[in-house]
Parts: sequence; C-alpha cells; structure tokens
Amino acid sequence: MDPLLWSSETNCFRRFTPESLAAIEQRIADRKNRQNKDKEESQDAEEEKLTPQLDLKTCKKLPSLYGHLPEELIGEPLEDFDPYYHDHKTFMVLNERRTIFRFTAMPALFILGPFNPVRKAAIKILIHS
Repeated sequence: MDPLLWSSETNCFRRFTPESLAAIEQRIADRKNRQNKDKEESQDAEEEKLTPQLDLKTCKKLPSLYGHLPEELIGEPLEDFDPYYHDHKTFMVLNERRTIFRFTAMPALFILGPFNPVRKAAIKILIHS
C-alpha cells in the first residue's frame, strides 16, 4: 500500500487512561518551564499559537480520514487527535454517528474524576443520540 495514503486499517483511536492524563500534565509542566525560561532570556520572543482544527471541532462529525471507529470505543473517553488540545486537560468521546464531544479531565463537581464510573455513565447518557 502506498505510504502516502491513510490506511483504513490503521487505528489511531487510543483510550484516555490515567497514563494519558499524566502525560498531558507533564507536557503542561514542560510548556510552563519553557515559557518561564524564555521570559528570562528575552521579553520580545513571540510564541507560535496553535488553533483548533476546523474539521475536529466539538459537535462536528469526525472525518472518515481517521478510519473506522471500533464498536467497543463508542462512548468511551479517547485521547484527542487535535494538536491544539495536546497540552489541555481534555478528552474526546465519539457517539455512534461519529460526532465529537469534548470533556475536561478536571474533577466534575470537585469529586468525580474522569475515570469515575458515575461520570462515565453520565457521559454515555449525554452523548447518546
């Protein structure tokens, strides 16, 4: 198969796990350290600002470019594809129609973390078509 073509067999969907959350927190800490270091070196430095991809906006349908969504990942928290959210504490959930929903990984109501079964059930109810 031509490497330039996106394989429909390639699965880019990864579950959002505690390790994913730890990796995001590490990227946030690295970014803050880099910003502090850059501020000390020069005040004039302009930082490249990422913007969210238009085809991966919330409440839009996931493009077919990303391949087939496995049945077991429908309604499950997934790592975000969009580079803009790479260092934000968020995860995405896709429903049967491949509609994108984003949620924060911060504790809901200050007690329900992103891996809490009650919160997972509430998310599944919310995204159900």
